[in-house]
Amino acid sequence: MKNIRILISLALALFVTVWGSAQVASQSIDPKPEVEPTPQVILMSEVEWGPLNPARGGQSPRASNLWGDRAHSGASGFLVEFVDSFSSPPHIHNVTYRGVVISGTIHNDDPNAEEMWLPTGSYWTQPAGGVHITAAKGSNNLAYIEIEEGPYLVLPAEEAFSSDDKPINVDASNIVWLDVSSITWSDRPGMAASANGAKVAFLWGNPQDDRLNGTLVKLPPGFTGKIRSHGSTFRAVVIQGRAQYQVSGGTGVKTLEPGSYFGSKGERVHQVSSEAEEESIIYVRSEGKFDIISAQSKK
Repeated sequence: MKNIRILISLALALFVTVWGSAQVASQSIDPKPEVEPTPQVILMSEVEWGPLNPARGGQSPRASNLWGDRAHSGASGFLVEFVDSFSSPPHIHNVTYRGVVISGTIHNDDPNAEEMWLPTGSYWTQPAGGVHITAAKGSNNLAYIEIEEGPYLVLPAEEAFSSDDKPINVDASNIVWLDVSSITWSDRPGMAASANGAKVAFLWGNPQDDRLNGTLVKLPPGFTGKIRSHGSTFRAVVIQGRAQYQVSGGTGVKTLEPGSYFGSKGERVHQVSSEAEEESIIYVRSEGKFDIISAQSKK
């Protein structure tokens, strides 16, 4: 399998023309009243670990479901933890998956490819049926993985098959961040607004007509505000920093370490902030659009 390394900058032009996601509004624009179920919040300290590939026993990386169940049908998202110097044998998967590096460095490519170590904030996809290896180095190697249809299986390289999907490896240094205040959204023409320094990086999909899409959101140090989802589902995983999450009903604030998760269904407002001295990066998977609303917007 010949790996195709695609820089996010090459895809950016296409994304910007179709994206209306991550709309930005000042706090003066009041969200409409909503009746919502309680969102789900899972702290990194609360996840339950098990083997990613039970057939390998103690040699398998550890994994933990965040939403859905990778062992059954349907979409799911889960964490995978690799020990230092881990390297898998050549293998395939029955389904295509996407991955975002949370900590450490990860290499995922054709067995004969030159090593490309992806650091925190990097993004990759592995097509179904493609022979590859996965390796990791560092004292704490953690990644978020998601699939569109389970179960997630690890199969021998001899069972390789072709897929319409293509492998992608995007180093964090090649991700293009856009200041949300610089984007003109099609459904709010001429609106001048700011999210107080928040940025977005479009990775995949199209939010129009409630389609699935994936975006990285960067909240600057000291950011306080809201992320308001409009689609049928909203799922977010903290990749970097220590985001603060206001629990519904004002019952307290939870600190979301990297690997922590929050999600909801339907219209929902999530109150989030980042620490005064450290930015936060959050991966958002949404069916449809979402807004980033700063509590102290600046023109």
